[in-house]
Amino acid sequence: MANSIKKLAGQTAIYGLCSMIPRFLNYLLVPLHTKVFDAPQYGVNTEWYAYVTFMVILLTYGLETGFFRFSQHTDKDKVYGTAFVSILATSVLFIGGVTLFSRPLSEWMHYAGHREYLLWFGWILGLDALSAIPFARFRLDNSPLRFAFYKMTSVSINIFFNLFFLWFCPRFADHAWVQAVYRPETGVGYIFLSNLIASAITILLLLPEIFRRKIIFDFGLWKRLIAYSLPLMAAGLAGNVNEAIDRVLLKYRLPESAQPMEQLGIYGANVKIAILMTLFIQMFRYAAEPFFFNNAKAQNSRRTIADVMTYFVLFCLLIFLCVTFYLDIIKYFLRNEVYWEGLGIVPVMLLANMCLGIYYNLSIWFKLSGQTWYGLLIASTGAAVSIAGNWLLIPLWGYHASAWMHLVCYVVMIAITWRLGAKYYPIPYNLKKIFCYTAIALCLYGLASIISIKNIPLNIVKNTVFFAMFAFLIERKEKFLKQILRK
Repeated sequence: MANSIKKLAGQTAIYGLCSMIPRFLNYLLVPLHTKVFDAPQYGVNTEWYAYVTFMVILLTYGLETGFFRFSQHTDKDKVYGTAFVSILATSVLFIGGVTLFSRPLSEWMHYAGHREYLLWFGWILGLDALSAIPFARFRLDNSPLRFAFYKMTSVSINIFFNLFFLWFCPRFADHAWVQAVYRPETGVGYIFLSNLIASAITILLLLPEIFRRKIIFDFGLWKRLIAYSLPLMAAGLAGNVNEAIDRVLLKYRLPESAQPMEQLGIYGANVKIAILMTLFIQMFRYAAEPFFFNNAKAQNSRRTIADVMTYFVLFCLLIFLCVTFYLDIIKYFLRNEVYWEGLGIVPVMLLANMCLGIYYNLSIWFKLSGQTWYGLLIASTGAAVSIAGNWLLIPLWGYHASAWMHLVCYVVMIAITWRLGAKYYPIPYNLKKIFCYTAIALCLYGLASIISIKNIPLNIVKNTVFFAMFAFLIERKEKFLKQILRK
C-alpha cells in the first residue's frame, strides 16, 4: 500500500508539472487581460468560457473514463480506435452545425454583431474534443513527457498570440502589415482567436500520434462504451451546471442598474485566483483516475483509496491557507483595482474547489463498480441545488451568492456520494482525521482574519507564522506524508 501511494504521489508530481505549469502559464495572462479590458469586456470572456465548460463535457461524452475502464480487459488499440472515431464523427457534425446555424444562434445569444465568436468557439470545441482521446492514451501509457510536450506547446502558442494581438499590435498599429491582421473592434475576441489558433496547431502536431496505431472501429464495443460513458456525460453536464450556471445567470438575474456584465467580469477575475486550487485537483485527477483503475484488484486497494483521500485533503488545506494568507500579494495579478472588490469570494471559492476535489475522490466507487448512473443522480441533485440557489439569491447578493452556492452544492454532493458509497462500495475513510485537520485550518484562517494588521508586510509575517504552525503540525503527525514528499 505504501509503495502504491508513493507511486501515485510521483505520478501526480509528474502530471502536475505537465498540466499545472501550462495552466499556470495560461493563468499569467490574467494580468494582461484585466489590464487591457475593463470589467464589462472581461465579463464577455467569462460568459463564453462558461459555455465551454458545458460543451467540452457534451462533446467528449464520458469516453475518456470509458477508455480507461475498457482498456483494462479489451485490446487497448481497439478501444482507442473506437473512441477516437466516435469523437471524430460527433466533432465534425458539431462544427458543421455551428457553422450552418451561426447566424440565428449568435442572435439568440445576443451577439449578433460578433457572429465570429460563435464560429471560433465551434472550431475550438470540436478540435479540443478531438484531442481528448490521444491525451488520455498518453496518460494510460504513462507517457507524461509526450503529454507535457503537446500541452506546453498548445499553451505557449496561445500565450504568444494573446501577446501578439493584445500587446504588440496595439503598440504598432501604424504599420501597414499590422493593420492587415489587426482590427481593434474585435476586442476580447482576440482571446478566443488565440485559443483557436493554439487548438488547430495542437491537432496538427498530434496527427502522427493519432495515426501511429491502426485505427480500428468496433461497433459492438462502441455500444458498450456508450452505455458506460453516457451516464458519466450526463453526470458531467449536471456537475458543470454548478461550475458555470452562475456565470450565465448573473447576466440575466441582475438588474441593469447593477451593471451585470461588470459584475460578471469582477466575479470571473476573482474566480481565476481560486483556480490555484483547481490546478492541484486537475493534476491529481490526471494521475489518480488511471491509477485507481489499474490498482482496483490489488490487495487493500480500498485502504489505499482511503489514505489517498486523507493526504489529498491535507494538500488542499495547505493550498487554501497559502492563497488566503498571501492574498495581499496575489491580488496584484488583477492589474486593475476595480476587480479587487471581489476578493471576498476567493476563500469561499477555494473551499468550494476543495470540496469538488473531495467529491471526485469519493465518486471513484461508482466508476470502479460500473454503477455510473449514480453519478448522474448525484450530479443532478447538485445541479438542482445550484440552479435554485443562484436563481433566488443572485438578485439579493449578486456574485457573492454564486460563490456560496458553489460551496453548498458540492457539500450536498459529497454527503450523498459518501452515503451511497458506504452502502454499495464501502471504503474506510478516516473521517475523524479529515475533519480535525479541516477544523484546525479553518480556525487558523479565522484567527488570522480577526487579527488583521493594516501594515501589509507585518500582516504577511503574521500569516506566515500561522501557516508554519499548520505545516509543522502536519510534519509532526504525518510521518508517512513526509516520506512521500521526500520521495
